[in-house]
Amino acid sequence: MKRIILYIAVTGALLSFAFGQAQQESTDSKSEQEVEQMIEKYRAAFLRHDILTLEKIWADDYVFVNAFGEVLTKAQRLANLRSGATTLESINEEEKPTVRVYQNSAVATSRVTLKGQYSGQAVSGQYRSTLVWVKGPNGWQLVANQLTPLAAK
Repeated sequence: MKRIILYIAVTGALLSFAFGQAQQESTDSKSEQEVEQMIEKYRAAFLRHDILTLEKIWADDYVFVNAFGEVLTKAQRLANLRSGATTLESINEEEKPTVRVYQNSAVATSRVTLKGQYSGQAVSGQYRSTLVWVKGPNGWQLVANQLTPLAAK
């Protein structure tokens, strides 16, 4: 009888663990898709010069490290967009972004080819992009991103 009770307890614990894992994987997969959709929305807004959408996508404490190593706040980026100092003609994805979800945050990395200017300085070429997203009351928002130029081969 004790063996049967032990068997039932162990089986119940394993099933509970397996069910919990499946639920977490399902949630992570949904969040990955949401972040991928936000990345597309972000890139489209940048190419359309859609400042209102970018204001919503960027969190209030957003920071950007550009390809020159300069750190810019949300206010500085918006000012650069409004003045025309920052414009992008094209953003070509060289690989599908890798999105890793950690509860209410996500990190997306990819390789992109950009053509345009940041803070009045020309940018053209391939870059490694890192985007950090946080899910809050207003959905997924970008809190940080960095561009690192890739060496020409």
